[in-house]
Amino acid sequence: MRAISVRAVSASILASALALGFGAPRSLAEEPAKVSITLKDHKFSPAEPTAPAGQPIVLEVSNEDGTPAEFESKVFRVEKVIVGGGSVTINLRPLRPGRYRFFDDYHEATTEGFLVVQ
Repeated sequence: MRAISVRAVSASILASALALGFGAPRSLAEEPAKVSITLKDHKFSPAEPTAPAGQPIVLEVSNEDGTPAEFESKVFRVEKVIVGGGSVTINLRPLRPGRYRFFDDYHEATTEGFLVVQ
């Protein structure tokens, strides 16, 4: 009877898994897309930033106003207070193509933007 090494069996299992598409999850294999937004004079710039679909996103929001703002998005389930002159980083899961609303909760009537995922 021929002995089979553990290393050979492990390599065979790994090769089979990769051939069947069971590699590392896509979101772990890819670098996150970085999107920067600036808040100034109670307006987001850009008001409609873009990001790639199906990839994790790192959203960096800088508040150039002297007063605090509250970045909020109901769809992202995020509420972050940003002090005047400060910034926050928000990590988002991979998203499907679409247009996702965000706003400054302290000035919702005038401060709104949309993350466009394509």
